[in-house]
Amino acid sequence: MNDIPTDQAIDTQAVRSYLLGLQNRIVSTLQAEDGKAFLSDGWTRPAGGALEGDGLSQLVEGGNLLERGGCNFSHVKGKALPPSATQHRPELAGAPFEAMGVSLVMHPLNPYVPTVHMNVRMLAAAPAGGATVTWFGGGMDLTPYYGFEDDAQHFHRVCRDAIGPALYARFKPWCDEYFFLKHRNEPRGVGGIFFDDFALPPEQGGHEAGFALMRATGDAFLEAYVPITQRRRGMPYGERERDFQAYRRGRYVEFNLVWDRGTHFGLHGGGRTESILMSMPPVVKWRYDWRPEPGTPEARLYTDFLRPREWASDRASDRASE
Repeated sequence: MNDIPTDQAIDTQAVRSYLLGLQNRIVSTLQAEDGKAFLSDGWTRPAGGALEGDGLSQLVEGGNLLERGGCNFSHVKGKALPPSATQHRPELAGAPFEAMGVSLVMHPLNPYVPTVHMNVRMLAAAPAGGATVTWFGGGMDLTPYYGFEDDAQHFHRVCRDAIGPALYARFKPWCDEYFFLKHRNEPRGVGGIFFDDFALPPEQGGHEAGFALMRATGDAFLEAYVPITQRRRGMPYGERERDFQAYRRGRYVEFNLVWDRGTHFGLHGGGRTESILMSMPPVVKWRYDWRPEPGTPEARLYTDFLRPREWASDRASDRASE
């Protein structure tokens, strides 16, 4: 991506206002769906430290729909950008930075309702003697425990329609690649979209184009996820399904702690631990070298869903990606 000079800088107050409004819309909607109020926990980091800024964590535990779910806003400035945030721009490691974003993870109670993650963010860094570099990132992905093709298709089609087929064709494979547990050789779920370090030169829209992409992603979340929860939340389940859900949640924990750059950025950059680890599920299990029995619904998750597929295709017969 191309660096954007300072005279093309985005209005950070506009980004902040959008993100706070997005958080409010998402929490208000999911709170109404769940029936239990979210806890709101505002925080500040005073000026003068290695990290300063403010944020708002909103969380529900033991809800009717959500066993644990949270939606965080944060806006921080720091003296040294952690290496975990500069994979594509190593020259910016250690530069003063400003970052803001909304991040959410929802872990439903019913095993037939998938876990979902969404994040939209802006980051700016000011290397010594150089122009300020600003970029946007974000995406959303779906992690089912029991797969339903219409759920995965709906989620991906909303993502495609929100950002357009051309960007979806770039960001869907990026999501498949990013949310992959390399140590397990296994996808985390059925994917969605993912983008990072997105900026365009001024003649192609500059920062406003990146901001528009971030808004399109954030605005699509409720349409992508809420209809799935409404379809599945009333399905009966028992101990078997809850046990498998807890086992699969272990993969979620492994990815977030081992591979997720956002988690690493927050923890290594001095972020607020309670907010960062909000993404952890409340009940998790691990087993040694466990495999589901062939032909079971649990096995079908692996054979039919935990592999790249062209979910947004309008051809009902479209199967696995070549």
